[in-house]
Order: sequence, then C-alpha cells, then structure tokens
Amino acid sequence: MAKMTQAVDATKTIPLPRPFVTLSYAQTLDGRLATSTGSSQWISAPESLRLSHELRAEHDAIMVGVGTVCVDDPRLTVRLAAGCNPLRVVVDSTLRTPLAAAVLMEGAAPGTVVAVTDSAPAAKRDKVRALGANVLCLPTDAGGRVDLVTLLTALRQLGVGSVLVEGGAQMITALLQARLVDRLVVCVAPKILGTGIEAVGDLGIRELARSLTVADTSVTRCGADLVFEGRVEYPITPAMAVESEEGVGCVTA
Repeated sequence: MAKMTQAVDATKTIPLPRPFVTLSYAQTLDGRLATSTGSSQWISAPESLRLSHELRAEHDAIMVGVGTVCVDDPRLTVRLAAGCNPLRVVVDSTLRTPLAAAVLMEGAAPGTVVAVTDSAPAAKRDKVRALGANVLCLPTDAGGRVDLVTLLTALRQLGVGSVLVEGGAQMITALLQARLVDRLVVCVAPKILGTGIEAVGDLGIRELARSLTVADTSVTRCGADLVFEGRVEYPITPAMAVESEEGVGCVTA
C-alpha cells in the first residue's frame, strides 16, 4: 500500500506514467450538473449514489475541484459500498478550502492531498499542513491554475495508480481539454432543467473530425437513471503514458 510520507519532486522533466483517470458525474437529460443557483442534491437516484461509492472503492484516489468542496462540503469517503476510502485530492490553486471542510476535519486531513500554486497564502498552507494534510505546491497552467499534468505525475510518484474525478464543471472541462480522461461514467437522470450549470464547457472544438469520442460503450439502468460508460478516445494521442486499470487497490495515508 502506498504511503504519503515520501517526497514528491514535481519538477522532474523526464515523463513519468500518470494514473488511470476515470471521470464520473451525474447530469440531467439536458446536460446540467446543477440548477442556475448551484443546487445539485440530488440529481441522481439513490441507486446511482451507491454506484458512485462503488467507483470510489475501486480507485486509489478521488479528485475534485475546490468549488465542489466549498459548495457541497463532501466527505469523499466510501459509505454505501464495501471497500477502502480513497486518498482525497482537492485541486485548489489559491487555497480556498475552509479549514473546517469535511476533507480536513475529524481525522480526515492525513488522507487528503491539497494541490495549490504559489498564489496560495503561505500562512494558510501551514495551517492545512498542521491539520495533517499533504499540501503540494505545483506549477500553473496557462490560466494560472494548478497544472493537471504535473499533479497527476506527482500523484503517481505517491503510488496512486488510479484516480476517480467527481467534478465540478471546471475540473471536468479542464481534464477533457488536456486529454487526461481515460474512462467516462456518466449518470443521466430523467430530468430537464433548461438553464443551469453545464457539465462540459468549451473544449475549443470547431470541427466534428476533432471531437472526442467514446468507445466500448455500455448503458445500464440504475433506478430511474441511465448510466453511460466507455473509453475516451482523442484525435491526438496523449503525451503521457497511462497505468493499466489492473491492480487498482487502496491507498492509506
């Protein structure tokens, strides 16, 4: 089992394998993650919630953006299925995560990684570390946010072989833009919102020939919902190598 005690050198220039990345989210029939006011509990049926916990148990780590932490305050643990809790990863460029967030309280912090940039206040970084969390200060991408390729490389150095990403919309879009998603699991609820927060934003695709496609697809019923699953294919092969899905285990921290 991987331990969180080893140092991470995120400045290495030699390409390293990244973890296998599964992107999972629940949306309405018209592709909304939440209403225009941000309300999202619960779009999916109870059966789909159990499926999400089964997915958590299958992966070494679970990753979300800070927006999800601030709005929903999730525990990111396995409760509705059998299995180990995954390592929690919060992508938080400026360290907006509240010190009282569920991923840091009641003994959760030692099993949590918070990925920040130099824009994160040093004093708050120290406070989060004092709670027991692992704070990784990483380079930025072109938009000034945590560089996701570097983050995945760092997680692989920590022994993480698979990552489940549960959102939010900015994280979903950024990972697809960077061609970093290997598997897609989307729960589609039989609901229509019209205006709301869309699951996937602008990917810069202007021609159908450059669209992302999903292969080896399956659709299963989960209560009132339909769960769409498949392997993501890109018009350009990702530069980073990827770990196999085999050997997925539990990460302790």
